[in-house]
Amino acid sequence: MASRTLSNVLGVSQSLAGRGWLWRGGTMDCGDETFGLSDSILEQLLMSRGVAREDIAKHTSPTMREFLPNPSEFRDMEKAAERIASAITSGEQITVYGDYDVDGATSAALLIDLLGALGVEAGYYIPDRLLEGYGPSGEALVRLAEQGSNLIVTVDCGAMAHEALTMAREAGVDVIVVDHHKCASELPPTAALVNPNRLDESDLAASHGYLAAVGVAFLLAIALVRTLRAKGYFESRKEPDLMSLLDLVALGTVADVAALHGLNRAFVAQGLKVLARRDRIGMAALLDASRLKRAPIASDLGFALGPRINAGGRIGESTLGVRLLTTSDAEEAREIAEQLSALNEERRAIEAEVQEAAEAQLVGQDNMAVQVLAASGWHPGVIGIVAGRIKEKTGKPSIVIALDGDEGQGKGSGRSISGVDLGAAIIAAREEGLLVAGGGHAMAAGLTIDQANLPAFSEFLDTRLAKDVGRARAGQSMHIDLSLTPGGLTPDLVNTLEAAGPYGVGWPAPRVAVGPVRIVKADIVGKDHLRVIAAGADGKSFKAIAFRAAETEMAQTLLHRSAARRFHLAGRVKIDDWGPRPAAELHLEDAAFAD
Repeated sequence: MASRTLSNVLGVSQSLAGRGWLWRGGTMDCGDETFGLSDSILEQLLMSRGVAREDIAKHTSPTMREFLPNPSEFRDMEKAAERIASAITSGEQITVYGDYDVDGATSAALLIDLLGALGVEAGYYIPDRLLEGYGPSGEALVRLAEQGSNLIVTVDCGAMAHEALTMAREAGVDVIVVDHHKCASELPPTAALVNPNRLDESDLAASHGYLAAVGVAFLLAIALVRTLRAKGYFESRKEPDLMSLLDLVALGTVADVAALHGLNRAFVAQGLKVLARRDRIGMAALLDASRLKRAPIASDLGFALGPRINAGGRIGESTLGVRLLTTSDAEEAREIAEQLSALNEERRAIEAEVQEAAEAQLVGQDNMAVQVLAASGWHPGVIGIVAGRIKEKTGKPSIVIALDGDEGQGKGSGRSISGVDLGAAIIAAREEGLLVAGGGHAMAAGLTIDQANLPAFSEFLDTRLAKDVGRARAGQSMHIDLSLTPGGLTPDLVNTLEAAGPYGVGWPAPRVAVGPVRIVKADIVGKDHLRVIAAGADGKSFKAIAFRAAETEMAQTLLHRSAARRFHLAGRVKIDDWGPRPAAELHLEDAAFAD
């Protein structure tokens, strides 16, 4: 493995996307000699993601034993476990109140599954995104109390629901909040509030603020079983297998775009093993509906399984996800999975329409630090996805708001860029009286706003976040893990790179630079995907594809290239199973002139 003296990978200081290519960690210029370098590549990948050399073995195969904290370190964890244990032993009626997204559905399914294994048939309530919006509804909590619920456990929501939880307390029902969203200094009234992002958390618990709600729910499951064990509950009953719940934890963690470092890496690595066994009937049906025959990897959770679960809450029936993940009926699971797949296709069509309309509003907003886009008629179920697309297109935090002309209010969803805490800004805007409701975390947030406050809200965000956005964008570059010639782009290399996974936010998938190459063929496939066949001086060729890139400068340059021009290509390598034998292909993200 050779070492280059150039500070930029392959000498690229400005790519076709205007970025310099920088080494993520140490220099890894492999040429075409990746064979036999798997241990060196794996070691460098881990160290470039912050792993100390002495901890490499621990992170190569992340286990629960190595990363799991003591749940009792979290504030109110023991209080929550004691209250649920009391409800179980005294036969109280328990209801799980979940959010309508994947994190909420998996969190709810986890507690319902656990309580079922403990001999309790818990009820559940998933609010309707369009009719009730995000977070616990006071009216719904009171109604559940009137229907006999003695204890309500909210998951993935509730940290900022002061009014709703006050109504529940006045109705005489205990509510336990299990959440991970940003908290204000004043907490709502609860029987217990478990959230690593409480401002008064211990240092150890606060260091786990990256957990999704389903991860926090799993820690509560451990605390609950431990509490019941101490009370002698399992003297005549088998203890539940908590590890069997990790398929739910993995799905919710990846789909909620939680950072995949520390405990989350162990959750996902071990959860994928559980998922591959297909023990959960609903998960097996979801895998079949996604046409996944091989063992799933982390990206499948975010791009195949998660969107299907989300489709129910976005444009369909909000309870479909929980029903699928908790059913013991294979036929029911198959029908729900197929329904979710159909809803996902419908969601894609709606999303494309809203995205096109939102992008039309970008004209004239070049000077704004945060893109705030709003219109009537946009489906509230897709605004979060569209906000993410706009963020990727502009490189700025983006908020997309669906306005309701009858009520004069709008529901908004935002996505941020690394280094810009959008959730904190939304909470600050709410405290300034600019929002009816709002909250979230650093990378994603939701809000409700009076239409009249839109200009003031946009100006508030611009003033508050302009410096942060400027700093974050100034530091934008493409980080490369290794460079190679086409001969080094092999299935064995893909397998070596996968060994340092699972990958996601905070633990980025490896990116490779390949070159120099000449473009043998370039064309547009599908609606707007660029397909390229590239070959090197060694005579080895490979396929590359850039999704949704037809109108980019990179695509236009490669399509209209000079026959004599050579390029460097950068992206992530994947296995292409379509041919007679597996081959490595490049998911193209950027390109640069090589001469």
